[in-house]
Amino acid sequence: MSSTILSARDLQFLLFEWLDVEQLGSRPRFAEHDRETYDALLALCEELATEHFAPHYRKSDTEEPVFDGEKVRLIPEIATALEAFAKADLLGLTLDEESGGHQLPHVVASACMAWFTAANIGTAAYSFLTVANAGLLLAHGTPEQVERFARPMLEGRFFGTMTLSEPHAGSSLGDVLTRAEPADDGTYRINGCKMWISGGDHEMGDNIVHLVLAKLPDAPAGTRGISLFIVPKWLVGEDGAIGERNDVALAGINHKLGSRGTVNTAPVFGGGAFTPGGAAGAVGYLVGEPHKGLSYMFHMMNAARLGVGMSATTTAYTAYLKSLHYARQRPQGRPLSDTDPGKPQVPIIQHADVRRMLLAQKSYVEGALALNLYCSRLLDLQASALDDDERVEAGRLLDVLTPIAKSWPSQWGQESNSLAIQVLGGSGYTRDYDVEAHWRDQRLNPIHEGTHGIQALDLLGRKVLGGGGAALLALAARIEETVARATGLGGEPATHAVSLKAMVDRLGEVTMTLAGLGDPERTMANATVYLEAAGHVVVAWMWLEQLVAVGEKEGDFYDGKRAAARYFFRWELPKVAPMLDLLASGDTTTLEMREAWF
Repeated sequence: MSSTILSARDLQFLLFEWLDVEQLGSRPRFAEHDRETYDALLALCEELATEHFAPHYRKSDTEEPVFDGEKVRLIPEIATALEAFAKADLLGLTLDEESGGHQLPHVVASACMAWFTAANIGTAAYSFLTVANAGLLLAHGTPEQVERFARPMLEGRFFGTMTLSEPHAGSSLGDVLTRAEPADDGTYRINGCKMWISGGDHEMGDNIVHLVLAKLPDAPAGTRGISLFIVPKWLVGEDGAIGERNDVALAGINHKLGSRGTVNTAPVFGGGAFTPGGAAGAVGYLVGEPHKGLSYMFHMMNAARLGVGMSATTTAYTAYLKSLHYARQRPQGRPLSDTDPGKPQVPIIQHADVRRMLLAQKSYVEGALALNLYCSRLLDLQASALDDDERVEAGRLLDVLTPIAKSWPSQWGQESNSLAIQVLGGSGYTRDYDVEAHWRDQRLNPIHEGTHGIQALDLLGRKVLGGGGAALLALAARIEETVARATGLGGEPATHAVSLKAMVDRLGEVTMTLAGLGDPERTMANATVYLEAAGHVVVAWMWLEQLVAVGEKEGDFYDGKRAAARYFFRWELPKVAPMLDLLASGDTTTLEMREAWF
């Protein structure tokens, strides 16, 4: 049932009662779309996710991909679901019309895609990687590369990957060893081994297009020497016909804790398994200019980070709804005020501690979903800006919010998933229910596309201090606008506004303290605490925004929003104060720790 995948009512509220997505139609880029378009598309995605993605979720977890030494085998339901996704023409929702896309607002597309990540993140990942790959080529590839590789991906015939990490280097991309040697025909021969490549091999579609980071012979050291190459599994002729097998093979596949439906591979480029044209190495095509590959790849990675945040949110959201459904159905115990053992047991949702766990989950997932959609709307403002000032402001806010939007749902989504298991009790610890699988799926999100710690360094070091604090000031100004509107409402919103304003001011003071330490290592030593504190402040802001949108509206849905906001401000926001105290002290405990002491 879709009632345990995602909340259509919550999406309607966030899109149309809060973010006023219909107003985007006044901008030329989105003028062809209206509420009727959005509602029809959201309904279609709910239907497809419910009928084609959710039913094989458990099977794709228990029957994970198999590599027989030659081919990767997936359960057939994955290909069937992805074919339905492609036939519905969902692969180019936000892309320009001239590129074959629909120019749909990112915020609506994000809400649509949330249905698929909630229903089955393992299957959805193949399409999302493909869309990101094609989007990069549309932005940085040549017309020939777009025609030969991007268009077949957007038609659902080819799949795509992002191929960055290597076994020895991990996230340290400046240390990649994969080499690219120029060939006489203008192509390159790629040689090297990669690791952790999602969707890196399978038998779906006609081809797999790898976007590979590699270094040319004359490359400068470090990240400034990285170039980007298209390396297809099968060579493609100028007429689009599939040719001979490229020298791309697998050393093996990785067996993951969760998200098992997405095969994760260790590909080898130029290992000699195949020799296209009799030459050693896999045939590759340079994207853009030499040595600028990492900047191009960030076009894909920044979108991927926002996508990870949404995946983390929806993985927690569906587990919350499933635990809520269980709590309403499962009878156990009686109210503390009723000691008569002859009375029938009550559903566990009537017990205060179960409601506490459900309310915590609700505050996490609905707060995170609001943040995800807010960031997507910033993408729309950036893409359709009416002037340079609006474009710069949207970009500045996106810069500071992206590491939070990626990491906060990943961290607190894990806590939410844990609470979902706890609501089910012993049943939650068995494979008879999905919540344990969602918990395992969730554990990937603080790791991939930049770990929790890397996002923290990015937020504090690059986005806040690196820009002289301009991004943080822009964020604070936007929050203070919300505070002013909430104060004008009086009552509970005004009370929460006072709490939020105090915490924003304190965050600014602590940031200044960190900036003045004069020791970069000491400043950055506790960056993860800074990320977590800023994240809680931002999600509290999202809840205050929702309260303002609720206003005086009546009904269970709106009362639920008020209760979740109350929980976040009373139970969660106070956790920020001791984190900021720690940061202000410039604590050096982690710096002083020595390897031998562990």
